[in-house]
Amino acid sequence: MSSQTTAIDQAKQQNRELTYRQAIGEALAQEMAKNSKIFLMGEDVRVFYGGGPFAVTPKEKFLDKFGPERVRDTPISEAAFFGAGIMAAVAGFHPVVELMFSDFYGVCMDQIANQGAKLRYMFGGQAEVPLLMRIAYGGGMSFGATHSQALYSVFAHMPGIKVVVPSTPYDAKGLLTTSLRENNIVAFFEHKALYGTKGRLVPEEQYEIKLGKADVKRRGKDVTIVALGKMVHLSLQAADQLGKQGISAEVVDPRSIVPLDKDTILDSLKHTSRLVIVDEDYSRCGFAAEVAAIAADESFGMLDAPIKRVTTYNVPIPYAKHLEDAVLPSAQRIVDAVKEVVPT
Repeated sequence: MSSQTTAIDQAKQQNRELTYRQAIGEALAQEMAKNSKIFLMGEDVRVFYGGGPFAVTPKEKFLDKFGPERVRDTPISEAAFFGAGIMAAVAGFHPVVELMFSDFYGVCMDQIANQGAKLRYMFGGQAEVPLLMRIAYGGGMSFGATHSQALYSVFAHMPGIKVVVPSTPYDAKGLLTTSLRENNIVAFFEHKALYGTKGRLVPEEQYEIKLGKADVKRRGKDVTIVALGKMVHLSLQAADQLGKQGISAEVVDPRSIVPLDKDTILDSLKHTSRLVIVDEDYSRCGFAAEVAAIAADESFGMLDAPIKRVTTYNVPIPYAKHLEDAVLPSAQRIVDAVKEVVPT
């Protein structure tokens, strides 16, 4: 019996509910208790805002328990503390380095993509870089153009980095536990709008979810919807609306994009023959474009309609709520895209 199956059985017995924020914090604390090499570093991870900018690492559960050596506040210099984290990883530690917003990636990308991600290759496998990057991302909260992007596709473009994008508390805890047992750089993307969302069946015990294993969140027969993170929830809302109109939508959540479980996506296409991809990143060169390319390259003969993408438009994300809503994907845009490919 797999650890995931066991965890689900345990959770059903407990009927335990956690928020996305709590699930991530629990996974961090449990793995830190087991592995003394793990330490946290980032801006305000100790006490400000209740423990990090989104209160994932509260003082009583992290600083008070593990001490200042393992919970480290840093100056506002992403290049410096990501560089320090990479060297600490090479030296045998397992840093968890927080990038407060994915929009800040440019400040530290040379350290990540041109140094850390390449070290194992350049040293012929003799160097390991066990580093977890926790990265907050996503729009819908009126944070403005420089704090609202979903830039996981940028990280996926870099060889040597694994990229994880969980959508539920259950997935977040299991995927984070697995990520903390990797000997590679893992970019773990956490949607800001999901932190307060609740999910049942989250076991107190530790469990792992394999990276590169998608989850079918809803079964259907007329169209496959592939979505990540918050977009999974919008896709499920759209699927509910479509169901009332006689359209059966299958929702596939890849959960990680590096590695990507393309087999589950292509298997879904075998019985739906139609594909809509929902991605909060920009459409140009984004994750949705990659999935569309895979489907066109490997399953073109199974498609009964053009592939449709529902993404954030290629413009800066506005601060004004009504303009932000117009730019980001919505459940209605997903419904409209599905209706373009499913005959009614």
